[in-house]
Amino acid sequence: MEGLIKEGSLGYILMKSHIISEDDIRSALEAQQASHCRFGEALVTLGVVTQEDIDWALANQLDIPYVRLKKDMIDAAAVALLPAQTARQYNLIPLIRAGDELNVAMADPLNRVAIEAVERSTGCQVIVSVALIREIREMQDQFYGAPTSPVSFGLTSSAFSPRVLEIINGDITGATFLDYLLAYFIQNRLTVLSLQPLGDMVSVTARRGGATREIGSLAITHYQEFMIHLRRSCKLEGVNETSTKSGLSFTLRGQRHNFQVLLLRGLGGDFVTFKQSHADAFPARLADLHLASATEEQLRKLPAGAGMVVVAHRESEDRCRLIDLLLSEADTAGKSVILLGEGLGQGTKRFPRVPAHGISPGETHSLISAVLEHDPDILAIEDATESQSFIAAGKAAMRGKLVIVGVSLKEIGAAVRHLLYFWHKHYIIPTYIRGIVSCRRVSLLCPACRQPHHLSPDESAALGTALPSGSYFRASGCPECEQSGYRGSRFLLDVINFDSAVVEAFETASDSRDLLRFLTDRGYRGSAEEGDELLRSGDISPEEYVTSILL
Repeated sequence: MEGLIKEGSLGYILMKSHIISEDDIRSALEAQQASHCRFGEALVTLGVVTQEDIDWALANQLDIPYVRLKKDMIDAAAVALLPAQTARQYNLIPLIRAGDELNVAMADPLNRVAIEAVERSTGCQVIVSVALIREIREMQDQFYGAPTSPVSFGLTSSAFSPRVLEIINGDITGATFLDYLLAYFIQNRLTVLSLQPLGDMVSVTARRGGATREIGSLAITHYQEFMIHLRRSCKLEGVNETSTKSGLSFTLRGQRHNFQVLLLRGLGGDFVTFKQSHADAFPARLADLHLASATEEQLRKLPAGAGMVVVAHRESEDRCRLIDLLLSEADTAGKSVILLGEGLGQGTKRFPRVPAHGISPGETHSLISAVLEHDPDILAIEDATESQSFIAAGKAAMRGKLVIVGVSLKEIGAAVRHLLYFWHKHYIIPTYIRGIVSCRRVSLLCPACRQPHHLSPDESAALGTALPSGSYFRASGCPECEQSGYRGSRFLLDVINFDSAVVEAFETASDSRDLLRFLTDRGYRGSAEEGDELLRSGDISPEEYVTSILL
């Protein structure tokens, strides 16, 4: 069981502390696979642990002490060093002073702005411990006294009526603020809405029609509670990466709206951006990709036998959906299939899935070896870009398995270079490669508001590419596309089947261009040519062509 949880991970810490058992881990992994939630969230949902247990384990992951606050563990002289306003603003409470060091309990131990503010105010070096917000606030009231003014969420804005502001500010968790914020986004047909921490306050900005304006400001005091609520809503609890993104659904007047939520850790708190998601979901059926008949036939052949199929896409979500699609086309009757990775398993067929969350790329190869001991006929791997993982996947293919392996590469040329590198290093044998498939997602212009646009020499130079002069199209946004300028997506696929002729050309190629020239001479038509057609027909903008096709 311990082979499925990384040393130092949330599950490992909880199990080694005798808070959960191996049976609890099995139950949580099953719940995680069924609902695609996070491991910690599954444990809380099952009632195995409390949120306090999760907070404690996360503190251990960060190697920061975790404390459960009580009055008798706090030195009043240490509290007296820091003004109540600063403590409440940054959600913290001093614990004890030792020489020039001040131990402080904080809700967000990574808030560098808060730490620097305490150090300036006290003249001490801050040593951080982690504590629950509610316990910090209880200690603040006991040592500083109750707040002299009514507790408020702290939003100031002319975008909402006084009555609505009163409702928003009456909920310090930020849940009401989030609901009204998303409703405002939809009602005003915004393209972007951002929360930007600026030290002692958070600026709320809205963008529409190319113009950005501030619509309000938020006191930093309860921003932590809001971020806890937002992360819980987006299933991002316990994720501490510098940059994170997720999805969020919101219903207004019976209509469901999907948002992209992007988080960027900054000084003083997370920078948050909301965008309404207008992109189409990746099709669950091959027919819905609307491929040329020759491309569709090649794609169907890829998973039809033992060997390695390489799936290249920079975005993990689309890469996983493409792997799921290949599995739906594969003959899996009477065969054992195992999926490796959190993002897989949302296709039309159900298979056992082994999570890899918390496992570093360099350790994935060990997990691949462990999975192979269960003798699957088909193994799908979400991400084996790292060298050792890719080599392990190649060895599995040479043992007679069908291995569908994802790599974080942007396009077909990069995937060919990737394979050539391993071939020249004698790490893979080309005859065991079944083929490569890569995918590009392009955003289609809204047909209702797109307009011809003549690309000037200066604009061509700004795009950094030698696009031919001519009339292309851009869209300014309209009610039909909710001011976004876009209406849906198109998925462009590159597919290379490694038949005997391609294998021979691959083995003699000095670089990827040699193989692609060979394929072109055979009539190969890839996504770059499709992108050219979409640009000239006005379905995509020059900027979309450059960013999604050329770069």
